[in-house]
Amino acid sequence: MKQISSRENPLIKRIRALSNSTRDRKKFGQTVLDGDHLLSAALAAGRVPEAVVVSDQGLLRPAIAAVVERAETDCPVSVVPAALLDQISPVASTAGVLAIVPMPEASLPPDSGDAILLDQVQDAGNLGTLMRSATAAGIRHVLLTPGCAQAWSPKTLRAAMGAHFVCEIHEGLDADAWLSAYEGEVFATCLGAGAADLFNADLTPQGVWLFGAEGAGLSPVLLARATRRLTIPMPGGIESLNVAAAAAVCLFEQVRQRLSC
Repeated sequence: MKQISSRENPLIKRIRALSNSTRDRKKFGQTVLDGDHLLSAALAAGRVPEAVVVSDQGLLRPAIAAVVERAETDCPVSVVPAALLDQISPVASTAGVLAIVPMPEASLPPDSGDAILLDQVQDAGNLGTLMRSATAAGIRHVLLTPGCAQAWSPKTLRAAMGAHFVCEIHEGLDADAWLSAYEGEVFATCLGAGAADLFNADLTPQGVWLFGAEGAGLSPVLLARATRRLTIPMPGGIESLNVAAAAAVCLFEQVRQRLSC
């Protein structure tokens, strides 16, 4: 393992840039993983890091030492002082190990099968949580409109807890055009007349779920594409749910129905 102590080292400068800048992540086609859990998930999925940087204190933790040993067979590993790792980490309290990984190239989503489409979800924590819930529910395609937070930002990665490495992410989607050719049901939650009770509706067919921005909700153009409009019963008197919470309720009600068939 190589020892690094200078803030001016090119690798250290690269990690700092990728940690803090959406523009640099897009420029280099790379992002930063923080922590042994994300690094382990990437390795398990066959994603080879381009570099790993671990703190001297992090190496004293068995879980970090084990994943670093796995990574070292395929990529260079550098050891830095803990204080230096804190300075370049994308989070306030680093987990002791960082890795640079390439972001996958953009691809077109399929025009059939299960998917989740997120419209202008701007909070990285919500976006990551949505991806985590969708993947846990067995959905492998996550579609994002241009107004969404960056899927491969360190904050989104941290919230998704490894979901990135078991699903296909499609960013910058022209959602209206894609939905016009999509073959399957289009589920959307909304309020008002014509929305069926989620728990009484048939959610077993294959389809795409639409969820909108935290404040504005789903855009009228995309809502008009819905073939199944649904509402979540909320007897407690609260007007609405956080988008990530609402999605989890919907997706796992679908799972429950399918398992009951």
